[in-house]
Amino acid sequence: MSAIAINEREFARFQRFILDIAGITMSDAKKALVSGRLAKRLHHFGLDSYDAYFELLADGRHPEEAQVAVDLLTTNETYFFREARHFDLLREAATAHGSAGTTPFRVWSAACSSGEEPYSIAMVLADVLGNAPWEVVASDISTRVLQRARVAHYPMERASHVPPGYLKRFCLKGIGEQQGTLLVDRALRQRVQFRQVNLNTQLPNELGMFDVVFLRNVMIYFNAETKRQVVARVTSRLKPGGQFFIGHSESLQDISNAVQPVVPSVYRKAAAGQARDRQAA
Repeated sequence: MSAIAINEREFARFQRFILDIAGITMSDAKKALVSGRLAKRLHHFGLDSYDAYFELLADGRHPEEAQVAVDLLTTNETYFFREARHFDLLREAATAHGSAGTTPFRVWSAACSSGEEPYSIAMVLADVLGNAPWEVVASDISTRVLQRARVAHYPMERASHVPPGYLKRFCLKGIGEQQGTLLVDRALRQRVQFRQVNLNTQLPNELGMFDVVFLRNVMIYFNAETKRQVVARVTSRLKPGGQFFIGHSESLQDISNAVQPVVPSVYRKAAAGQARDRQAA
């Protein structure tokens, strides 16, 4: 199958497509990525141009194809226990809750990609809280990566930052044909709830409220206004006093005052009494 070149006008249409649906700003440097990832869909439908594929997406006769295109155009790269300091702080928060909390300790991995982040969260909570009530909700816009996350089968190199004790306790090492891979243990997999959520739209009410929210390494794809809207939606689901983790290369400066910085990439929502005091002042 020979590759079909994408022209500037066609690329601009797909830039607008992913911005409108997912809020993702795709730079001109992504032109080759777009043509490479969508070429198989042109071949699948027997189309000879990216314009023709765009028209197929727009005419409404293949509604499921829009999700396929979104899955292909969203970039997802992660590994277990990425940015380890966040998991130290998660451990501290869970420990404090465990000694005083009567409600479940709830954590949301809001852009979970292929699942390494929520399973890392679940390992910490299983270790700290054990049989005490806790919940991990993991969401992503891409159905493709959510399916991979539910399977929970990964190359072993993704686990290089997993504490050895956790690796033995929560993961199964592949043998034979599966050598060089790991499978997250079924008991831990069952503690993580995966669901499709588009952060660029109104959030489902049934998500509920959370003690900790991870929204890491996703805002780099948004423009300033989309960042403000997404962060406002996500932090509205954070309980007073809850922690909000973003990527180390990201910042909420001029984006949100709903949470206050603690250390770089870590924010906290004011407790109810503190919020009232600040408003009164």
